[in-house]
Amino acid sequence: MFKKFAAEALGISDIGVIVTPADYSKVDADDYLFNEDGEQIFFLIKSKKDEYCFTNLALIHVDGDSAVSSKRTIKRHDYAAHRISSVRIETAGTLDMDVELKFDLDDTHFSIDIKKEFIEQLKDIYKALITIGKQQHRDAVCRENALRALDATASVHKLNIAPGEGGLVSQYGALLTALNTAMLDTHTKRDFSDVFTKYIHA
Repeated sequence: MFKKFAAEALGISDIGVIVTPADYSKVDADDYLFNEDGEQIFFLIKSKKDEYCFTNLALIHVDGDSAVSSKRTIKRHDYAAHRISSVRIETAGTLDMDVELKFDLDDTHFSIDIKKEFIEQLKDIYKALITIGKQQHRDAVCRENALRALDATASVHKLNIAPGEGGLVSQYGALLTALNTAMLDTHTKRDFSDVFTKYIHA
């Protein structure tokens, strides 16, 4: 117990390691997967306090109060709802014990310390997060364009020159369906299995 308190005081208790796939079933985050929806773990960083579980659908953060407490808070950040940005790695100096993976999920900032021996594996998740962020940006642009197209369509109806039979009322359902499909399905990617499979080398 004294060693745990000492590690906490020295600030070295939360240096993480990268968990191998063979041990995914042993971590707390595994209990919070949506297995029914095909969710699976692709990358996992574990320290004495926290777990950072990157699945194909979300980042699951098992947030611990401290290294000497068993209390945990489970936080889920779905990629479909939270945009990844500012991804970077800060490499270790000669005397440093760790490297840092930093990124933002909307307004939430993550700074994860990992033992520097895992730097090669860390490069994999760095590439995956960068790629997810790019796709999320592209989707956001496409959703904005869909809204602009809707505005243009509305202007046409205001001018009462819209083509088609039945007028605005009969076209409303089809228009709404098309917009929802564009906004929620076509241009909101939810499953990034392909990205993780491409870049993560277990």
